[in-house]
Amino acid sequence: MKRVKTVRYGFLALSLGLSLGLAQAEVLKDPQWRDWLEAGKSTELEQAAQARLKAEPEDSQAVLALGLLALEAGDPKRVESAIKPVQACADRQPAQAACFYVLGSLQGVQAMSGGMMKAISLSGKIKDNLSRAVELDPLLFDARDALQQFYLMAPGIAGGSVSKARELAAAAQARQPEHAKLLRARVEIKEERWAEAERELSAIKPGEDKDLLSGQRAGLYQLAIQLFSEKQYAKAKPLFERLQRDFPAHAAGHYGMGRLLGETGQIDEAIKSLERARTAEGADRYPVDHRLGFALLAKGDKAQGKAVLERFLSNKKANPRNQDEVRKRLAELG
Repeated sequence: MKRVKTVRYGFLALSLGLSLGLAQAEVLKDPQWRDWLEAGKSTELEQAAQARLKAEPEDSQAVLALGLLALEAGDPKRVESAIKPVQACADRQPAQAACFYVLGSLQGVQAMSGGMMKAISLSGKIKDNLSRAVELDPLLFDARDALQQFYLMAPGIAGGSVSKARELAAAAQARQPEHAKLLRARVEIKEERWAEAERELSAIKPGEDKDLLSGQRAGLYQLAIQLFSEKQYAKAKPLFERLQRDFPAHAAGHYGMGRLLGETGQIDEAIKSLERARTAEGADRYPVDHRLGFALLAKGDKAQGKAVLERFLSNKKANPRNQDEVRKRLAELG
């Protein structure tokens, strides 16, 4: 049963992981552009990148910035349009690891949007491009992280391999020991070794490395949401509480806690947590209004619940699967 689950959901997790894992900011050289990407200020970054392209049509940083924004958006059409210029970047600059990293990541999202057969047909390109990025620049951690997620999430028939994921972690130990802890934690999560995963994540000392700090947060959230999905609420709750405490300005902990509280019947507390998540950093990466609307309906506030769900449907970044569920619920409400 576990193998079927892995095959069924592997590429979905892959596409989410490649686009939402770390901040991907180390690809961008301009500090302002990095800050915009990390803060989710997509409008500012897109305007700057488009202006740069107008002046320099083959500027690789502008091309990569737009590619990363397409990953963040997750829209299949936008991803499709970003692939050609990023492929051209890789063709023009075959020694630039960032081009291959962004290309492989975009192809991961493209694979998912085309269904399982499309995903399997593209898996070789995804693996080759991410592997090439790691080969060209072993210190480009975003590329190593994305390649590891490919190995962990893709089914074996498409190139997935837990042993290769472990090898990537081991290879990072000498020059990036703190990053290696994050990579080992991901393998432990895959193996459902929850305590070992938490121990690795807790041992990370990110210092001033914002990307690593973001990765630690993402790893804790991944572990917590996995436990939540397995209905191990007593183990998930302390992790969501830790995220709220250690990253109070970020939406991850508040959103996750809101989901857990709602699932365990603590509706008022769930609403408070989700409302806090809605105004926090990174809120657009989580279907906050989806869950908030459902919580309001569970409380009996039909008017406000419908209004929030309708607001969710107006969000162009919303996952189509979440939108389908919301449309169905609104239709039932009449």
